[in-house]
Amino acid sequence: MPHAGWHNFRFDGIGTSWEISTPVPLDAGLSNRILAEVERYDSTWSRFRGDSLISQVSARPGRLELPPESAGLADLYRNLYSLSGGAMTPLIGESLEQLGYDAGYSLQPRGAAAPPPVWDDVLEWRGTSLSNSAPLVLDIGAAGKGQLADLLAGVLRDGGLTEFFVDASGDLLNGGETPVTVALEHPYDSSKAIGTVPLGRGALCASASNRRAWGDGLHHVLDGTTGKPVRTVVATWTRAETAMEADALATALFMLPAAALEPHYRFSWLKVFSNGSAEYSADFEGMLFT
Repeated sequence: MPHAGWHNFRFDGIGTSWEISTPVPLDAGLSNRILAEVERYDSTWSRFRGDSLISQVSARPGRLELPPESAGLADLYRNLYSLSGGAMTPLIGESLEQLGYDAGYSLQPRGAAAPPPVWDDVLEWRGTSLSNSAPLVLDIGAAGKGQLADLLAGVLRDGGLTEFFVDASGDLLNGGETPVTVALEHPYDSSKAIGTVPLGRGALCASASNRRAWGDGLHHVLDGTTGKPVRTVVATWTRAETAMEADALATALFMLPAAALEPHYRFSWLKVFSNGSAEYSADFEGMLFT
């Protein structure tokens, strides 16, 4: 609990656990609006649901009109795709399914890893309009949880709340001014921490190769140029104004040096490599344990 005496509203959504902490209990109306927004988002963007809007892209070529939040996702993914030379891509879903991270969570690879299609060959995504010239498995998981946290923050503010704390299974959004001390999970032992960081207003998101791992060294952070898991980085943390940007940049740091991202985004960061070394930005406030 971020503050003593606060009240927690817990629920599951988009395949993970959520907790929203507030100074006063959420009334039934606001709780229902939160759950309705979670269901709306999931039924639009989930590649794990056969009835989702985005699942139509995997079934056939065509054109979709998407909700308003699509515009922010499209711009963010397009920019990170360009900066990373295609390593970070919303088309990575096909590669994930090939390695067993599919709608049925089979975790059984169906052959060797393979890169996804090239964006401009098969996809046109601008604003709320998406057109695909071939069946595609779109996966916005690198930014989606963060974006949903931002959307839920909007629901809370519309409900009159100015102080709240959203915990989306470790991706965090502080809607108030009072800092909360957050432990940074050890990338090899979830029962331990490698440090702490104070989180004031804004978001702190993490990406780690141990979060979704299976088989012989497989995990969910794939390089879109190869379709294979990234091996050199094991965990990242990013702080940004919005959870969507923090979430996406935490994944982008697996593929890119921070210096390639810093001219384009305002964020602070910590990056842990597979050899045990770490790098962090000068403005990443926190303490690493020795």
